[in-house]
Amino acid sequence: MNTSIAEQVRYLQRPEGRISYTVEGAGPLVVAVPGMGDLRSSYRELVGPLLEAGFRVAVTDLRAHGQSDTTFRVFGDIATGQDLIALIDELGGPAVVLGNSMGAASAAWAAAERPDAVAGLVLTGPLLRDPAQSRLTVAAMHGMYRVLFAGPWGAAAWAGYYRSALNRGRTAPWLGEHVAALRANLSEPGRLRSFRHLTLQLTHSVVEPRLPEVSAPILAFVGDLDPDFTDPAAEAEWIASLGAEVVRVPESGHYPHAQRPDIVVPATLDFLRRWREDGWAARA
Repeated sequence: MNTSIAEQVRYLQRPEGRISYTVEGAGPLVVAVPGMGDLRSSYRELVGPLLEAGFRVAVTDLRAHGQSDTTFRVFGDIATGQDLIALIDELGGPAVVLGNSMGAASAAWAAAERPDAVAGLVLTGPLLRDPAQSRLTVAAMHGMYRVLFAGPWGAAAWAGYYRSALNRGRTAPWLGEHVAALRANLSEPGRLRSFRHLTLQLTHSVVEPRLPEVSAPILAFVGDLDPDFTDPAAEAEWIASLGAEVVRVPESGHYPHAQRPDIVVPATLDFLRRWREDGWAARA
């Protein structure tokens, strides 16, 4: 099902600015957060089925993404995890959190930090640890980010990488529309600068040590073609060793929820049904 997210945007006030989000429906709370350089509309395939299944669904943008303010100076997994906790408290939790990419890492951090607020995790393309890289490699990548995501070419560079590399395999029928929206959003004043700051500040090293503290059940989807993993099969095995239920997703890159909704949607609904029956929703 291809369902658009409601246009009524709300804002969560945070110390450095406002976070944009939408919320629809009634019932136990599900909060979805996209990955770096993405928009909340990437969850369009999941919103409709979740509403039909009786959930209240909030979908948030990252700091300085979408319609969030560009006044933020601090970015990364902890900052986003704190935003998630604040949003859950604002809406009345607990919540199951859906997170993609760095959004998955932020959701895991939030689950470790506030187990009372996060009842479950559904993670797609989850970046829960930094790849093994030398300091020289990291410094070279940061230098590349400073050049690549600056100037008039920055928005187009990210949009092209998003479309070609990160969406390997099957693609959503709305991918072209979505990439155009990404490029337009990054072209707005202040957004590319903030995106560059995020790429320079982001590290998942703050999340990996917290993973043993996560008591919430985890469902994770790992694309077989995800370029962010040197070995997707090995990464899936490592995530499973954390106690997660892991689904390998064929013909999918970094966005299984958008590329293979035929796999992600029913598995997510089944996960939510099982945990609702086990009582987490009674606390909502």
